[in-house]
Amino acid sequence: MKQQIIKVIAITGGKGGVGKTNVSLNLAMAMSQLGKKVLVLDADLGLANCDVMLGLRVEKNLSHVLSGEAELDDILIEGPFGIKIVPATSGTQSMTELKPAEHAGLIRAFSEMRTRFDVLLVDTAAGISDMVLSFSRASQDVLVVVCDEPSSITDAYALMKILSREHGVQRFKIVANMVRSLKEGQELFAKLSRVTDRFLDVTLELVATIPFDENVRKAARKQKAFVEAFPKTPASLAIRTLATRAVQWPIPPVASGHLEFFLEQLVHQPEARGLV
Repeated sequence: MKQQIIKVIAITGGKGGVGKTNVSLNLAMAMSQLGKKVLVLDADLGLANCDVMLGLRVEKNLSHVLSGEAELDDILIEGPFGIKIVPATSGTQSMTELKPAEHAGLIRAFSEMRTRFDVLLVDTAAGISDMVLSFSRASQDVLVVVCDEPSSITDAYALMKILSREHGVQRFKIVANMVRSLKEGQELFAKLSRVTDRFLDVTLELVATIPFDENVRKAARKQKAFVEAFPKTPASLAIRTLATRAVQWPIPPVASGHLEFFLEQLVHQPEARGLV
């Protein structure tokens, strides 16, 4: 595992309800269809929902890894198109407040994995908790999912503000989700850019506009991903376009490309936090 360079992408959004997990899972499947071995880390450690959205049965989760009852390879569940998912727990407060020793255990668990993969997609929790910030700053690319609502724009801005000012993250890839047209997606991106250009030293890139699509809800009711249930629906076509772009994003030829570095970054909180 140590010599394998892995593409690590955090998918976040600040606000809940913007479709972040849906984007994560469908993007994973679309990338898998392009020949990549994809692992999804359900990083909403206290309110896991990746397995629920796909109707998958989970017997063991990350809590069993941290307690020593299982290894990471033992808890992986397989989703459509061969994607693998690391399931978290649901309704467990302690998982959202891991101690340093538990972080170290998680690092060892990932470092010792036998399962090989090319891409790690990190589906973060909503909000701007320490865990969300840690996963985001440790990834190579940060996808911020935003929809055309004032609260979504405000929360996305708050997330980028903290990541840029306190954690040195300067580049963000924006996914405009549930938009009525390409023009609406571009206008949404322009709104966000105007605010960040004025107050933050960051670079934004609009990487996808995913249309509002009734088939997304129909798929959710069936507990299926929309790229599987409705492969030719507009949302699926947009996700596939994003996947084609994402597999071509360069991987830094430095230590940050290693999974161990990604996980090591999670336990090193920045010094003098809050003084910036």
